[in-house]
Amino acid sequence: MIFFKKPEEPSQVSEETKDLDKLQERIQNAQLPPAVSSVAMKELEKLRSTDPSVAEYSIGINYLDFLISLPWNRYTEDNLDLERAQKILDQEHHGLRHVKDRILEYLATRTLCSLQPFRILVVDDEQIARTNLEYVLRKEGYEVDTAENGLEAFEKVRKREFDLVLADLKMDKMDGLQLLEAVKKISPATETVIITGYATVSTAVEALQKGAVHYLSKPIKLDELRKLVADIRVKRRHLQIARGPILCFSGPPGTGKTSIGRSIAHALGRKFVRMSLAGLRDESELRGHRRTYVGAMPGRIIQEIKKLGVKNPVFMLDEIDKVGQDFRGDPASVLLEILDPEQNNQFVDYYLDVPFDLSAVMFIGTANMVEKLPRPLLDRLEVIEFQGYTEREKISIARNFIIPRQLREHGLREKEIRFEDESIKTVIREYTREAGVRGLEREVATLCRKIARLYLADPSNKEVGDITPEVVRELLGPPKYELEVAAAKHRIGVTTGLVWSEVGGEIIFVEAARMRGSQQLILTGSLGTILKESAQTALSYVRSHAEELGIDPDFFKDSDIHIHIPAGAIPKDGPSAGLTIVLALVSLLTQRPARRDVALTGEVTLSGRILPVGGVREKILAAQRSGVRCVVFPERNRPDVAGLEEDVLLDLEVVFAGEVTDVVDLALLPRS
Repeated sequence: MIFFKKPEEPSQVSEETKDLDKLQERIQNAQLPPAVSSVAMKELEKLRSTDPSVAEYSIGINYLDFLISLPWNRYTEDNLDLERAQKILDQEHHGLRHVKDRILEYLATRTLCSLQPFRILVVDDEQIARTNLEYVLRKEGYEVDTAENGLEAFEKVRKREFDLVLADLKMDKMDGLQLLEAVKKISPATETVIITGYATVSTAVEALQKGAVHYLSKPIKLDELRKLVADIRVKRRHLQIARGPILCFSGPPGTGKTSIGRSIAHALGRKFVRMSLAGLRDESELRGHRRTYVGAMPGRIIQEIKKLGVKNPVFMLDEIDKVGQDFRGDPASVLLEILDPEQNNQFVDYYLDVPFDLSAVMFIGTANMVEKLPRPLLDRLEVIEFQGYTEREKISIARNFIIPRQLREHGLREKEIRFEDESIKTVIREYTREAGVRGLEREVATLCRKIARLYLADPSNKEVGDITPEVVRELLGPPKYELEVAAAKHRIGVTTGLVWSEVGGEIIFVEAARMRGSQQLILTGSLGTILKESAQTALSYVRSHAEELGIDPDFFKDSDIHIHIPAGAIPKDGPSAGLTIVLALVSLLTQRPARRDVALTGEVTLSGRILPVGGVREKILAAQRSGVRCVVFPERNRPDVAGLEEDVLLDLEVVFAGEVTDVVDLALLPRS
């Protein structure tokens, strides 16, 4: 039996050949790095021998198309105008001075680096060749020095840093290749170009293998020389100053972490992209899939950079503290490579299978609690704390940012709608309870919607334009919050504490009760392990210092102690409630009422020492919001409080204590 091969249609073959030829032309014009260009050409040769009807052909075409489309050498030039950057940051965000200072410092560094002269050393044993090259290069604005042999050049490189060495190949004492090897040892960052009138393929290959960046033959074409030096200068400039900082903004929700990232991109003149990592569990989302898998795709990092078309955007990784982990891998481990300045210049996406330089990207992570991040990842981040706003700051933000924006979005005019400061204060105190301003903006938006409806119902009603506290309560309804402490009574066995969580500072009430029993300590309120241990420590301290505190030493005999921290549905943990628990027990056992307007925080040891705690600013702001008049901090937190602004400490008495006994008479009233 004879089998006949179906002849291919000539038009089809020529069309596919044309497509591959166009692809080859694109590869050659894309200015790919040598290693990437080599991979692309090998893939192209493989496609030429692949049947177009098989799946591998289209996979290879898509791969090459994606590879060529990446911005291997495309950058956005930073706008280095410091005054402009500061003006943009101040216009778009209130406060956040530490963040703005960090960006302006980065711009200042970039500016200084860009002003550094490009230094060239010309090495040639012919006087006329040195003079001509020096004249041409100085005319281009470069700083030029000369040497007549390799040894003289080597001594100059030892004493001074050069960006580029133009060295003749044939010289006395030390030739160009020997000089190249010596320069690479003492100054690896210095680029070298070999020049010779005896150009051969073998010498060119040898020079490039030893580290030369290029090879020029005499007589030198001046246009070629100018272009080569200019390209090397641009490349070195990006290598020197393109490395972006790896920042992590940490703080409560609504404090401006995400929005400031967009403003930073605006100030720098860079493109901006935001990617949320909340709930991310598959590391392939970041690193991509290998092309052997059906439907393989690059990771989201590389995809976003391709969309932007430049390799130095501002890249925001939102909610990095909420990355998950399961059988599909650990995305946090991939972030180690992406966010490590020593590794991310060789980031390998599984789909690309070639290194891509991410060092020029300004990565900004955001997190509510950096403590949840793996320690190796945290070490790679420059953490900038975003703290809660004071009431005065919230009023300023509402007045200058939130209200004008919401009025515009709801078709209202600023001249017609007037918010009094007392009205804004009413919204803050009675309808929000937060460290940031997200809830405040939500309530202002609700007000604007209701005002718009009232205005349409009766355009002649001029009273609609004046927003007083009474109007706020009428439109928003009954207050959602009240000053818990101001409205509470002094009680026996109930103390006020200060805690700090990912949503900011809060107050808690610790309740202690005593009943007949069998010497058990009962703990309720969804308490974590550390908080339970703090309660055990507090009870042991009270038992061991009972006489000193004026308590019957046998108080625990035939009794149970129950400690409860409302609200029971909310998980709680941490050591800073230790002092609050101790004072609740002392209040219970001495029958002395605890002052509700005194808030306590601090870790207590068995000997009665009070250890320092974190979140000082957030706790003080929580005390202000709740009507507390006096707060007690450990003595070792005095420097933290001293560094706070006057607004934070307004109308608040701060007391420092090193021992539990220093606080008893302050926090407890005399026994009635």
